[in-house]
Amino acid sequence: MAKLKDPVLMATIGAAQGLRGDVRVRCFTANPLTVGDYGNLHAEDGRMFEILETRPGKNNMIVIRFRGVNDRTAAEALRGLNLYIERDNLPDDELDDDEYFYADLEGLDVFDDAGNSYGAISAIFDFGAGDLLELKGPGRRPVLIPFNESAVLEIDFTDRRVLIDPVAAGLIDDGDDDTPDFPDPDGR
Repeated sequence: MAKLKDPVLMATIGAAQGLRGDVRVRCFTANPLTVGDYGNLHAEDGRMFEILETRPGKNNMIVIRFRGVNDRTAAEALRGLNLYIERDNLPDDELDDDEYFYADLEGLDVFDDAGNSYGAISAIFDFGAGDLLELKGPGRRPVLIPFNESAVLEIDFTDRRVLIDPVAAGLIDDGDDDTPDFPDPDGR
């Protein structure tokens, strides 16, 4: 099996589920049960996985049965395996104007309106309170900024650029100190 040209991470296999070869899987799709709708999944080593059945699992996981994985031993051997699809298999026409695939944002250069560079988007995270963009630049430590309308002003896929407001993104201080002055603990 040849390597994918533009792989997009879709799922990571967890522990075996039962004795018939089913595995628990963490999916990175909006609806985890639709992970099979994008075609066969591929491992980095070139193996291809055809989904025969999906069903809901516990703790934000789903349970998948793959063709050719017929017992617990075979399922256990897959633990930790990342599964990908080709980027072209993702349905662009179903996206709203303000929706993006994470894979399309990675690598875009980040600038403010004055032309200052803040590096490039290296990853996107969601820790539960909203998406965060990780920016990395040469000689700089990675920083996280919120992925919201006040921090990210424009995304230009043609020029592969993202326009941000560095103040709203928390990268620079606006100099307006609205922090209330509290008396010191001694009451002075």
